[in-house]
Amino acid sequence: MAFYRMPDSFGQAALYFVIDSAADLLLYVGETCQSNKRWKNAHDCKDYVASYQDMNHRYDIKTAVNIGFWWDAPTQRKARLALEQAMIQEWRSPFNKEMWNLWGQPFK
Repeated sequence: MAFYRMPDSFGQAALYFVIDSAADLLLYVGETCQSNKRWKNAHDCKDYVASYQDMNHRYDIKTAVNIGFWWDAPTQRKARLALEQAMIQEWRSPFNKEMWNLWGQPFK
């Protein structure tokens, strides 16, 4: 999850997925036009992931949180946003604000 701290001039449009591989759980779906910069600044999901890992550690539950990128995402923002929303609605990822009415806001 610390990929965004590495020096990198490579950046492109992508969809990305925050996954807990130990729980087979998709936590978050996101989109970006600059994959190398999206997580360098403030991003609420970073805080949710940290709280999620802390809570699971407290109860001795194993986690394996990773992030994966889909590089073939549309370069046009409108199409990328539409695809992101379709995935959020299909997979009901709990850290996406669109699902808070279903799961509640994480770690508020």
